[in-house]
Parts: sequence; structure tokens; C-alpha cells
Amino acid sequence: MTATPSTDTDTGTDTDTLFVFVHGAWHGSAQWAATQRALAALGAASTAVDLPGHGFDAPLPSGYLQPGQPGLLTEKSALATVTMDDSAEAVLDTLRHTRHYRRVVLVAHSAGGGPASLAAERAPELVDEIVYLSAFVPAGRPRFFDYLGSPENATAGGRSLNLGDPGELGAVRINPLSQDPAYIEELRQTHYHDTPRDRFDRWRSALSPDLPLAIPTTPVIVTPGRWGRIPRTFLRCADDRALPPAVQDLMIAEADRAMPGDPFTVRTLPGSHSPFAARPHELAAALLP
Repeated sequence: MTATPSTDTDTGTDTDTLFVFVHGAWHGSAQWAATQRALAALGAASTAVDLPGHGFDAPLPSGYLQPGQPGLLTEKSALATVTMDDSAEAVLDTLRHTRHYRRVVLVAHSAGGGPASLAAERAPELVDEIVYLSAFVPAGRPRFFDYLGSPENATAGGRSLNLGDPGELGAVRINPLSQDPAYIEELRQTHYHDTPRDRFDRWRSALSPDLPLAIPTTPVIVTPGRWGRIPRTFLRCADDRALPPAVQDLMIAEADRAMPGDPFTVRTLPGSHSPFAARPHELAAALLP
């Protein structure tokens, strides 16, 4: 979704800003639609990226939509060869087409923090601000797995959602279409516990099963003179059960120690890891402080 840059003289909203959204694991650009509508109502333009292997064009395991889902635990992912470079390039491709806007704000959610950070490191001149929405920040530790394996993450839910051996599959695989009520309830409690139940089933049905393994395991190196020079904001999710506030705070603190010249601006949203589903209007307002 894009709009012609202009200035809203009634509200004072600066519509020369474009928000570029990068989704997290198993999601796609469509997850941002409600937030984009809310931003549009406030006079702000936006667009959203589909990372490789995500969105409605994502390849699925061959048995995923079949009765009994044969081979789901063992079939190698079609995304096993997708790299962090591929994902960062998808972000960069969008950013390269945005410079007719005066100001570009890159917004990343969860695992999308890796590709977004690498894109910003490679082309800081294309980004005027980075917003991390409960997202991986690589400045302190270069791999998302480094934080997911930290003591601060011990309270995170969803550990039994992962299927098979990620190393053999080439992906972190989940099963949003599982027929096991306990599995689906764990998915809901981990990522969408404050999304109304009738909407949760629609949200989970749109998820892709595979996250390319390279996304959480590839080191992302950022430097003070490139990534570190971009103003950055962290939107904390106060009741996040997928990436607990303790981990979010750890990433913020370690990034600020590594890049002390321009520390994070930190704001807090109520609720879960998925405010784009549970409270998109509040999320939009938080992006336009």
C-alpha cells in the first residue's frame, strides 16, 4: 500500500514518511494489512515485504495439505537453500524503490530483525529510522539463536511447536493446520493469546509452516558507522510469550552497550507477540508518536 506524499494540514501528520514492514517467522506481508489501514487513516503511507519462503507464494511441504500430512516430519524443506543474504536483498529491493519519500522507516517484527538489520547495514543511506517490534537485534549477539538459547528466554512458550530435525529439514517447521487441539492451543498461547479466538483460526491458517534455517542461525554483523548511525526504536511487547520481555530488554541493553552513541528509544505496547493481530490501531499509533 502506498500513497502520494503530502502533508495533512488538519492533523499535522507528516505524510512524507513511508513505513516499510518486514514480517517475522512463518508470516508474510499480509499480516500488516490492518496496521497499514490504521496508518493510512492517520495519513501515513506504507508497504510490506514478503521475505523469500513466506507469504502466499511460499512453497509448502508436499503432504502439508493432504489428509494425515504425510512426510511432514521428515521431508526436506524447499526453503533449505534460502540464505540471509537472499532475505536481506528482498528488503533492499523494496528500499531502493522508496527514495521519493522524504523519510523511510524500516519496521521489523521478530525474526525479521535479522534481514532488516543486514539490509540497513548494507545501505544505511536508504533508512532514516529502524523500528524493532519485539524483533531480533544483532548488535550484541549476531545470531537470533544466541538469544533464543539465553537464560532470559527460559520462560518462552512454543518449544514443542517445532517439528522434526531443523538441521535435516533445512527449516524451523511448525504445523499451523494441526488437528491436535493441544498443539493449536500452544500456538495460540505463545503467539496470539490476546487475539479473539474466532480471529485466531483465520490467522493461523495463513501462516507458512517453514522458516528457512538460515534466518535464525546466520550471524548478522552490524557496525557503528553504518547500522549504528541510524536512529532506532524498540517497541516492547509487555506480555510477549514467544520472545519474553526479559529477552527484549537484553537485546536493547546489549545493543546500547555495543553502540552507545545513539541508544534505543524504547516504548512499550500491552499484550502479545502479535499486536498487528490483536491491536493494530494501537500499533499504528505507537509508530507515529
